[in-house]
Formats: sequence, C-alpha cells, structure tokens
Amino acid sequence: MEQKPKRIVVKVGSNVLTRADSMPNVTNMSALVDQVAQLMQTGHEVVLVSSGAVACGRGVMTRSLSLDAVAQRQLFSSIGQIRLINLYNQLFGAYGILVGQVLTQKENFASRDLYLNQRACMLTMLTAGVVPVVNENDTASLTELMFTDNDELSGLIATMLDADLLIILSNIDGIYTGAPSDPSSRLIASIAPGDDPSHYVVAAKSGFGRGGMGTKCNIARKVSAEGVGVIIARGDRPGVLLDLVNRPDSVPHTLFEPSPRSLTTIKRWIAHSTSFTKGTVRVGAHAAEVLRSDRAVSLLPVGVVGVSGTWDEGDLVAVEDFAGQPLAIGRAAMDSATVASLMGQHGQRPVIHYDYLYIEE
Repeated sequence: MEQKPKRIVVKVGSNVLTRADSMPNVTNMSALVDQVAQLMQTGHEVVLVSSGAVACGRGVMTRSLSLDAVAQRQLFSSIGQIRLINLYNQLFGAYGILVGQVLTQKENFASRDLYLNQRACMLTMLTAGVVPVVNENDTASLTELMFTDNDELSGLIATMLDADLLIILSNIDGIYTGAPSDPSSRLIASIAPGDDPSHYVVAAKSGFGRGGMGTKCNIARKVSAEGVGVIIARGDRPGVLLDLVNRPDSVPHTLFEPSPRSLTTIKRWIAHSTSFTKGTVRVGAHAAEVLRSDRAVSLLPVGVVGVSGTWDEGDLVAVEDFAGQPLAIGRAAMDSATVASLMGQHGQRPVIHYDYLYIEE
C-alpha cells in the first residue's frame, strides 16, 4: 500500500555532522542529503534542523584569541554557519533541490505575531519545494534567552509546522535502560504517551553540542504529548532516515508515540512558551482537579487563590496548583491587577479562556 506523504522535521546533531577534528563530516552530510532527496521524491516534505555551525567555525579558526564563552560561540557560529549552509547548498544542488536558510531566536517564539510570520514563511518554502535549513542565530541570541540546544528548537519547529514526525539523529540509538555502554542495558523501542523514561537516562553531554540524552528525552515527551511522533536514532547508520520512515522495524531506535489528543496551533504555541510567562496564577484544590479533568473548562476567578508577577491582558501566564506544582500555561484575558481584585469571586469572566489554556501532562 502506498504510504501517505508526511511532513518530517529532521534534527541532526553536531556529532553526526562534524569529525573529531571539528571539520565538517562531508560523508555523513552527503548521506543525509541523499536520503532527504529520496524522501522528497516520494512526496514527503522535509525540514532540516542542523547543528554544526559552532563546531565548523572552531575547526577553521586557527588564530588564538582570549575570548569568553559567549564571544567564542558568536565568532565560531558566524564563520561556521557560512560553511555549513554552502555545503548543504552544493549537496542538495546536485539533486536540483533548493535550500533556504532559517536563522531564528527564542524571542521569535515569544510573540504570537512573530511566531505566525515565521510559520508562514516556512510553510511557503515547503510549498515551493525548498528545504528549510534551520539553526539558532547564535550571533544575535542573548545568552539568557538561548535555546537549551537544537533539540529544543526542533521540537518547537515540529509543533509549529504541524509535523507528522520529528526525527532526532544523535550518536546513540535511542533511550536505554541504563548506560548505553553497559551490556546489561537494553534499548527502549517504544514509549507510550504519559510514560516518563527519564530515570533511565544517564546525564552526559555530546562532544560538541550543548545538550544530551536528557534534553532529547524531555523534548520528545513534550512534543509527543502534543500529537507529534518523535524518534531518536543514531544518525550515522547507513540509510537510517529512509529506514525510519519506510521500514521502521529494520533499524534500532526509540519511538515516543504521539498522544491522540489534538491541539490547535495556538495551544501548541502556548505549550512551548513556558520561559516567556510574565507571572503566575495559583489555584485551589477544586479548581486544579477540574482543570486536570477531561472537561473543556476555562480558569475562572473563583478558583484563583493567589497571584504573583505583573502582566497585561494577552500576556502568557503560568498556572500552578495550591502546592506550587506546574499545572498549565495560558494567555491571560485580563491583567494581573484585575485578576487580584476578582480573586475568589463567582460570576466573573474567565481569567484564561479554555481556547487559550494548555494543561500540562
């Protein structure tokens, strides 16, 4: 039976794209491009979230300079990003495929208008048959507002574009029940919605990147909870992308199964905007129970027992239960002063309407 075309976001890490000497691993990059081209030929749309700019820049920068970590990252990324995108342009060009560079920052996901503008641009690229090559704009990003790593960015891109699948290519086959080097550890093939395998994950960073398997696991759980399937697999296996899409049982990997619940685009945006909240609304035990139920309910002033922070109508706010545990995030329908004045009152309009309220799992 012919497979339905999918929209696939592929995140490829620095350890896959660069050699031990920090130079681009052209062999792996060429193999990756070959597979993306084949997927596109069968009707799939592919977005490439590519690390490697900093590592590439470090590999060619021979002059020794005394720079702090932020300045080094800005310098290396400014040099390396040019080399990286030029390589992708040449490799995809052999198939007659155009690539478009998308350099983004975390602030672009904080504003609803910027979010939608970015989404529209990338959807236009896909419609035109152009492969978006996405990376963080390290030269302009503020340190305190940088993405955790490109795993986080790929999750945001996947949900923003309503992707069918997010594939995170790393230097490990997936999530193990212990250290991957331990012979007694086994690969977890599938993780159901709501399951948390993070207690298995050994805390360790990749050689060149900022993140590690713990970050990948957390991002995969969040994205799959929003209805997008996520696969973590080893990126240097021959034909890994084609196998994961066409013959998934033939290659080792971990699949985070997508939640059956369907979220609107605005709820997906809200779900990933935790770091942009302007304040917190605390609710009582009964309100928390109602919000966690399967009912479509808004947050009303009667359920509010505390307010902290200052925000305007339309800003994002966090919602926590009486014990201070994260419960939800939403777009406020009134400012913080109004919420405080109406706290505990019946018969008032919602603090956060259900359509703009994302309940965390």
